[in-house]
Amino acid sequence: MDKAAALGLRMTSLLLRGNAPGSVAGIVEWFGAMQAQDVNSGLWSLGCRLPGSTLADVNAALEDKSVLRTWPMRGTVHFVPSADVHWMLELMGVRALAGANKRRETLGLDEATVDRAVDILGDALKGGRLTRAECLAAITDGGVEVTGQRGYHLLWYSAQRGVTAIAPHVGKEQTFVLLDEWVPAPNRPAREEALGIIALRYFRSHGPATLKDFVGWTGLTVTDCRAGIAENGDALATVDVDGTPMFAATALLDGATPDIAAAGGTEAAAGGSDGWLALPGFDEFMLGYKDRSLMTDNVDAIVPGGNGVFRSTLVQRGRVRATWTRTLTAKGVTVTVEPLTSFTKKDRDAAAKALDPYAAYLGLPLTVKNP
Repeated sequence: MDKAAALGLRMTSLLLRGNAPGSVAGIVEWFGAMQAQDVNSGLWSLGCRLPGSTLADVNAALEDKSVLRTWPMRGTVHFVPSADVHWMLELMGVRALAGANKRRETLGLDEATVDRAVDILGDALKGGRLTRAECLAAITDGGVEVTGQRGYHLLWYSAQRGVTAIAPHVGKEQTFVLLDEWVPAPNRPAREEALGIIALRYFRSHGPATLKDFVGWTGLTVTDCRAGIAENGDALATVDVDGTPMFAATALLDGATPDIAAAGGTEAAAGGSDGWLALPGFDEFMLGYKDRSLMTDNVDAIVPGGNGVFRSTLVQRGRVRATWTRTLTAKGVTVTVEPLTSFTKKDRDAAAKALDPYAAYLGLPLTVKNP
């Protein structure tokens, strides 16, 4: 197939064509893991796939314990189905622990001290839920210093060990819980099955995508990624995209409409017009791939300096047309649009309309500024 058809299929996989499950838990389970290092971006990644939902709705849904935030792979925070946190940490998160000793040396910590901090935190969290500040205070009171980057490392390490996880915010405060208390009956697939599960979830939510994309997303070895793909048998299919071999869910190839325009555009997903969408910077739409050329020819403008900080994007029929930044006040949200392509008046109007669902999600009046 050509790149245009592949992009249309990819937008379907990413649940950006008005085809998402009607719940936060359903969306996260579909993806397997969704980038959530920046919590506000992560929440809008969910909200933009749930037309008509508000920030309060998404936060309330996260309180049902079906979804947690933790560091399942690549050393970065994701939304993950709560029942799958244990095996995902054991399969992928454990790879991040390999570099923990070197990091501890830099921070002036030893293994005994780190383990003591984890025990202190575990005791403090029994039967409850603590804010980040309360967690760090408990560790300090237990005799372990949390100055500089030590505190972050200790919170990361306790989650990476499967002792804790990040629960939903209380107000603006990040909170932590004991993983085993939040998830008393975790899923425990064997390693081969786990590789198959993560492969299926990645390619059904990102496909068509390459093996290199999958390796980059999971942080697993090429050998493990190939094994995960093979584990799925006929559930995953190989597709040739203008000479590049990619994988996609067979069900997607059998039932989806590749051409975005023929499917009525992507506007149903977030209320835009003529296939426009307003997506957060850290959405899987961009971050879930190593090769982003299907979506944009201007990656440098979206990730300035290649520093891993992705800007929010305005997308038309799967292609990035502009970036946007927000300014929040009690009276409203002001969005500044920075086009990356030539904009007509029709484009400006369509881009502004695509931002309406975001303002409605926040429950704030919208002002759109164009340069």
